[in-house]
Amino acid sequence: MSTNPQSLYRQALEHQGFVADPAQARAVAALQACFAALQSAQPTQGVYLWGPVGRGKTWLMDQFHQCLELPSRRQHFHHFMAWVHQRLFQLNGTADPLLALAAQLAGQIRVLCFDELFVNDIGDAIILGRLFKALFEHGVVIVATSNQPPNQLYHDGFNRERFLPAIAAIERHMQVLPVAGEQDHRLHPGESHQRFWLSAPGQPSALQAVFAQLSPDDAGSDQPLQLGSRQIRVVRRSSQAIWCRFSELCEQPLSALEFMALCDLFPAILVDGIPALSGEQRPGRIARGTEDGACRVEAGDRQLPALSPKDDSVRRFIALVDECYDRRIALYLEAEVPLEALYTQGYLAFPYQRTLSRLREMQLQRFA
Repeated sequence: MSTNPQSLYRQALEHQGFVADPAQARAVAALQACFAALQSAQPTQGVYLWGPVGRGKTWLMDQFHQCLELPSRRQHFHHFMAWVHQRLFQLNGTADPLLALAAQLAGQIRVLCFDELFVNDIGDAIILGRLFKALFEHGVVIVATSNQPPNQLYHDGFNRERFLPAIAAIERHMQVLPVAGEQDHRLHPGESHQRFWLSAPGQPSALQAVFAQLSPDDAGSDQPLQLGSRQIRVVRRSSQAIWCRFSELCEQPLSALEFMALCDLFPAILVDGIPALSGEQRPGRIARGTEDGACRVEAGDRQLPALSPKDDSVRRFIALVDECYDRRIALYLEAEVPLEALYTQGYLAFPYQRTLSRLREMQLQRFA
């Protein structure tokens, strides 16, 4: 049987216990049409798959990418943007670094696949507005997944008009399809494999036994880990696993780049001391000027989103889970509250739904 998105999907239904899903079937048909056009060197639109968590968007895109014989790249969106920022820095001094980057990338690949498109940073929004347009003009076909339709991306973002060209380019050059079936496919089928524990006051951490099991021939060290310019204190680390407090990984100014580096170094990450992360949202405001931060400057004021006290930590926790999930790194957690109660209220409630779905899947044997 030839290897193409349609045949792989059929095999999954017939031999791997997958459940038929009309929304997935429509997405497969679009991916198959895109694949066939690429194979025959015909012009084609890309595909933009969006919908709730756990509907199979990433799996569908990965099957499409697996079939490609043309030069292509598949990256998580965080990785893609980290690469873009790095290349722009290296191209500093070029007449138009962004156009140069787009031209170089188009010379290397025909298809770009990236997972979990989610824009919440004005810098990324400005870059993507021009980058998408330039890539499409160079003939790069983009296949992407997201939890949001294009017109909802960066919806309440500051200076959102700078991102509107990216939305227009996506809608013009990509077939936008909802993948919103009734089932969260991450929850079945599969046997359970515990990777989350509730902490018990006065009792040793459950992660102590987990670390010993993961690293049976190496007692490890409690020496801090140097990660770039950051020094991270650890409970224990060996070549097989690193065990840290939540406060050390998520309450320090770490970025997605540090989490990428952490996953490069360790096949398993253990995190304990996770508190309840929810909190009542509080209004915020930023004012320009340095003489008196409390004085409003009419031309420079803008309303900030209402944040909860731990939302900065939650944002890092989301980035950590995303990185581990995308790289199939085993993530073992111990928290003060049950998994379903970790984060139930706050500004990040929408993106956290994806994180919760992924944490649930990490409790299944098939994730290993």
